[in-house]
Amino acid sequence: MEDALMTRLATLSFVALLTLSPLALAGAAGAEDAPRPIRLNQTGLEAGGPKRAILADPSTAPLDWTLLDAAGATVAGGKTKVFGDDPASGEHVHQIDFSTFHKAGDGYRLKVGAIESRPFALRAKPDGKLTKAALSFFYQQRASVPILARFVERPDLARPAGHAPDKATCFDLADERGQVWPGCDYTLDASGGWYDAGDQGKYVVNGGISVWTLVNAWERATVLRRPRALKALGDRSLALPEHGNGVPDILDEARFELTFLLAMQVPDRKALQVPVGKQKPVDGKLTLTAIDASGMAHQKIADRYWTALPTAPADDRQVRYLYYPTTGATLNLAAVTAQAARVWKKIDPTFSARCLDAARRAFAAARRNPEIYQLGPFTGSGGYGDGDLADEAYWAAAELYATTGEPEYEKALRASPLFLAAPSVGGRPTGDLGWSSVGALGTITLALAPNRLKPAEVAQARANLTTSAGKYLSDDLGQGYALPYAAPGYPWGSNSAVLNRAVVLGLAYDFTGEVAYRYGAVDAMDYVLGRNPLDRSYVSGFGARPMRNPHHRFWARQADPAYPAPPAGVVSGGPNSTAMNDPVAETMKGQCKPQTCWTDDYRAFTQNEVAINWNAPLAWASAFLDDTAR
Repeated sequence: MEDALMTRLATLSFVALLTLSPLALAGAAGAEDAPRPIRLNQTGLEAGGPKRAILADPSTAPLDWTLLDAAGATVAGGKTKVFGDDPASGEHVHQIDFSTFHKAGDGYRLKVGAIESRPFALRAKPDGKLTKAALSFFYQQRASVPILARFVERPDLARPAGHAPDKATCFDLADERGQVWPGCDYTLDASGGWYDAGDQGKYVVNGGISVWTLVNAWERATVLRRPRALKALGDRSLALPEHGNGVPDILDEARFELTFLLAMQVPDRKALQVPVGKQKPVDGKLTLTAIDASGMAHQKIADRYWTALPTAPADDRQVRYLYYPTTGATLNLAAVTAQAARVWKKIDPTFSARCLDAARRAFAAARRNPEIYQLGPFTGSGGYGDGDLADEAYWAAAELYATTGEPEYEKALRASPLFLAAPSVGGRPTGDLGWSSVGALGTITLALAPNRLKPAEVAQARANLTTSAGKYLSDDLGQGYALPYAAPGYPWGSNSAVLNRAVVLGLAYDFTGEVAYRYGAVDAMDYVLGRNPLDRSYVSGFGARPMRNPHHRFWARQADPAYPAPPAGVVSGGPNSTAMNDPVAETMKGQCKPQTCWTDDYRAFTQNEVAINWNAPLAWASAFLDDTAR
């Protein structure tokens, strides 16, 4: 970056919207605190909500605990609940519940024998800072535009535009198998959108669930008439260039990605050679077939080879390509543009109409070409390959039906084995929310957005989602660290799995008013923000021991002091005990329990990468908890 540019940008200030709490500032700039045996949410707890801490201790009998105020006076006390041996953490744990104490204040400490927790706050009202910071992540991942100092918390986070413009033609070289791809006769301007993760690729599949989650947070607030959420996500709520334009800021951010997704649609009357069906390479080669690709969506735009780490986006000199369109990408495009057509109908009718036209064309293209899978490999970018597209087809049909009410889409969604299904129940359970498991998104839309289903069917969609939330609460009870997630191994991006469960729990609370579901969402957030066996906040800038060294090509101070540390509000992928194939994780194989397979190291891309589809549920869950706090 040029010094003159940085000096000019540094004179601008818009930090009022991203002011961090004292704990956050300490975590961002101070020396790292030592781990403590009493673990709890490091950003503080709700005075009027649930309050739990976890103690790792070998005692098999309950222990006395006391709650001290800032002056050292005892204000509450009780006995720990012995959970016992906890397979996920490898610890013998006790649970401390002090939910009956409600006085707000700073400087509280829990004490068990000679062991004390760090001082923590009990908040009378939500401060909204995590929600703002989590959403600021998306602005700072924008491609093709400069990131300006007045919209970020520190001047060193400003940077010139990368990939401006971001134009590319189809990949027309030999891939890693020696397969020669024929390319195409057009170039698309796919400028804008969000860099996906720690790399500088942009992916339609992962963009789909990320956009949906942000837009759904706004749709929830409008449909359920939640004034606090409407204010927190509305115009003038975030530090953005679009601030004050009369449009909700969360939708301005989502639209930046939607514009990129729209640009990835194949023009009309274009034939392309692609692999059709679930092929296995023969002698390293796939069979390519000419198809009418009109209306389909390219899987991604990305560099030919992995960009060196660190590399600022403006310094990326790799040649970029469009990679062949897939049915999965096309259905993602259909789903989110149908959702956008509904949400923007009154805000911007022209944009709404453009989105609906794209959604119709994409849905028709996917039906015409139902089995074009991402088969790769292409060194330099992620795959996002998915061999089961029934969930994408159901999701797209549900969004189009909710928006249009047209018989074609109703017929498609009723014919799906996923009709009204939720993560753990229904004709064919959808599985947890994730980029490759999007069926529940369709059911959420049918349960939330006004549509023409029978009232009993809408009620069934809500009941199925609530049943799944109940399953998550059962998982919560079975975990030593009291989080609504149970798995024999923790997968890549496990924190997003926990946070996506918080989304379902939040909706179950909305649908039923049963506070237990909200408490489950609190447990999910408490885990991510420090109530875990590593005593770490996995969110940068928040807590005494926050994540500091993500796998990211620009927020890479650990790799090179010339680059910045991450901004506040970025969530790490978290513990990963199932795909330990980076240089750091490989040394931990067989040496860590699932919840402890994590290192705060920029080289640990399987554990400490960041991604748009991980920050999206963080923002949704944080906004929900702020909105529903008592």
